[in-house]
Amino acid sequence: MKLESFLLEILVCPQCRAALTEGGTEEQPELLCTGADCGLAYPIRDGIPVLLVDEARRRA
Repeated sequence: MKLESFLLEILVCPQCRAALTEGGTEEQPELLCTGADCGLAYPIRDGIPVLLVDEARRRA
């Protein structure tokens, strides 16, 4: 599921405040932090980004 471009322009990582980009798979979409040291991936559930650090996973 694609998010609206204006939404991606205003959403930031709640931990490091870096920009987020879309990633993941069609079945499990995610927003990926672009911060070099952060590397968190936030799930998108039912078209809604879950921007909670406790719900994020650390990318490899």
